[in-house]
Amino acid sequence: MHLADGVLSLPVAAAAYVGAGALVAYSIKGVQEEEIPMISLMTGGFFAISLISIPVGPSTVHPILGGLLGIILGRRAPLAFFVGLLLQAILFQHGGLSTLGANTLMLALPALLVHKLFLGIQKRSVFMGGALAGGLAITGTLVLLILFLLFSDQRFAEGFFSVINLLAAGHLPLIAVEGLITGYAVKFLYNAKPGMLKIPAVNAANNPSIKGI
Repeated sequence: MHLADGVLSLPVAAAAYVGAGALVAYSIKGVQEEEIPMISLMTGGFFAISLISIPVGPSTVHPILGGLLGIILGRRAPLAFFVGLLLQAILFQHGGLSTLGANTLMLALPALLVHKLFLGIQKRSVFMGGALAGGLAITGTLVLLILFLLFSDQRFAEGFFSVINLLAAGHLPLIAVEGLITGYAVKFLYNAKPGMLKIPAVNAANNPSIKGI
């Protein structure tokens, strides 16, 4: 899901930079010193795992764990994505600087949305909340990716084997895999350290309506 330099039209890339800039500014505002270690840890995890990629047209298919970052970091997730993507673009030419805004927006916005979703669903099932967050984060990223491509050049959608069709088909397995991984990861964290999931341990222990499965 890393768009390379030159893929997006200038107006789309510029608009994406504005949106990403606003999102990162929102993410940075009010950061506390005690939050920095967790932001750094999750940024490093995203940086490493998303370097595993399979090229598909002008983009790539790879794990990102956007749902997990959204659940754990909440509003700090855009900051983690931005730093990770910036380092990948500079150090490994993975993605691009002209598309950094779009790449950040594609990952950060769904992560923020699924964070809100998880907070609602985890009251019934932590695993289900994590699984849905993981799958929907990839789905949201894919939708934004397709929109960016369509607004840049309609030819990306031409033909049965169009770039957009190939990207959609390539991401379907990833949606399922990330859903399961995120669900099990969240369930493990719920049992080991629920505070990481914004579920106070005292509430988790005393509220029988919250289930780990």
